[in-house]
Amino acid sequence: MQRESRDRRRLTTLLRAVIEVVFIVFLFYSNLLMGEFTGSNGQGKSMAFALRDIFTGTNFAIALISAFIGYVVFETLRKRL
Repeated sequence: MQRESRDRRRLTTLLRAVIEVVFIVFLFYSNLLMGEFTGSNGQGKSMAFALRDIFTGTNFAIALISAFIGYVVFETLRKRL
């Protein structure tokens, strides 16, 4: 019984971490997409062009690194408060 509880707690912690990281990545990409359609940049751009422009390996690496940093910061704050 004790082992099941510990395994469930680890799974819950891992699932929460994955959800938070994915959410931060989503916010990053939505911010990039909004930036593609600002008044100065978005004249005549299509959605396909904007998506092709923002989904690059470099942007994905930046999103993941930022997401993990954000997760660590928020977990640290959550434990201290």
